[in-house]
Amino acid sequence: MAILFPKRNKMATTVERLGIVETKVENLNEKMDDLKVDVKDMHACLDKTRDDIKGQLKEMYDASCEQHAVLSKEISAIKTQRDRLIWTFAGVIGAGGFFAGHADKILGLFT
Repeated sequence: MAILFPKRNKMATTVERLGIVETKVENLNEKMDDLKVDVKDMHACLDKTRDDIKGQLKEMYDASCEQHAVLSKEISAIKTQRDRLIWTFAGVIGAGGFFAGHADKILGLFT
């Protein structure tokens, strides 16, 4: 008969069940504390990462401003050279036109 109807385990008493629940709650509290520490660590890591990125962006910005200033000076120098060349050619063309228009008078001075 024992084979057909095995002995039932005794139901845990209320005190035992309460002890089990207390143990589980304590385990949950420990896990929550671990999670809080993990969150604090993650927050600190994110703060450090943010500060590092801000520093790198500032370095990049400063380098970009420096490069733009150098390029601006170079472009200004090129424009100045271009303007001088244009005015020189304009003067040569004007002088050539003047001499071509007055070639008979100029040649008359040499004859």
